[in-house]
Amino acid sequence: MATKVLVIGACGQIGTELTMRLREIYGGEQVIASDIREGSEEIMASGPFESLDAMNKSQIEDVCLHYQVNEVYLMAAMLSATGEKFPKKAWSLNMDSLMHVLDLAKEGKIDKLFWPSSIAVFGPTTPKHDTPQHTIMEPTTVYGISKQTGERWCEYYHQKYGVDVRSMRYPGLISWKTLPGGGTTDYAIDIFHKAVAGENYNCFLSENTELPMMYMEDAVRATVEIMRAPSEEIIERSSYNLSGMSFTPQDIANEINKHVPDFSISYEPDFRQQIADSWPSSIDDAPARKDWNWKHEYGLDQMVTEMLSHLK
Repeated sequence: MATKVLVIGACGQIGTELTMRLREIYGGEQVIASDIREGSEEIMASGPFESLDAMNKSQIEDVCLHYQVNEVYLMAAMLSATGEKFPKKAWSLNMDSLMHVLDLAKEGKIDKLFWPSSIAVFGPTTPKHDTPQHTIMEPTTVYGISKQTGERWCEYYHQKYGVDVRSMRYPGLISWKTLPGGGTTDYAIDIFHKAVAGENYNCFLSENTELPMMYMEDAVRATVEIMRAPSEEIIERSSYNLSGMSFTPQDIANEINKHVPDFSISYEPDFRQQIADSWPSSIDDAPARKDWNWKHEYGLDQMVTEMLSHLK
């Protein structure tokens, strides 16, 4: 049976690039983009688009049945910084949307499901360096609490009902194609826009805040690879640790200075500093590398070079 994919939240930061990659692989007509609002011209023109509310199960089911969808990527979510402003809304969106697609899979209406978790599942009591796959998780944000709960539901549905659900914990993601979506790691995108515009960047995190990060190209590739791996290779059914690089705002500013000597950065930490302080500074993703051969390709220097060349 041909792969027929539905991407929910296709117009978001990850969803946009993931949808285009899936259309390259499976063909434009095989990948249905959906979101609560219309997306970029590229998304709208390259294949089917459905206006869809991720919190409405019957809408999701109708689209799945209409297009005979067998794989769903659920990318709709309210991120960390925005979630702190609207905690109940964030909880409802992040949890209800997941339960809807897990139930559709349990009912046999879809075969395979991808749902992203995040490093936000970790908290201040988690080991900070080389955070292991299995460790203490006491998240302090609504986003983190919803992602941790989601991981437990994913594993439960796999064990109880045999649902083929796959997940990984994204670090901070950096892309030149889409604007930031309200996350704590968004400074690492904003900084490039300011550098290219010849402006000083005032960072909302302190200079030595080290966080796990990944270039979007690696994140999209990891997402496709975990979904294409044979089912028996996917051992972790909660979510896999995923790692690319770790750096501080000062590290990235220094790297930008090699290309843009006049660029300067200043620091004015806000409420997002507390969120960042609760997260790990580096991630051990050995299980992902062993189970389905994950390998990252981008380090800090390659990423900075790519970001600046594309944004210029």
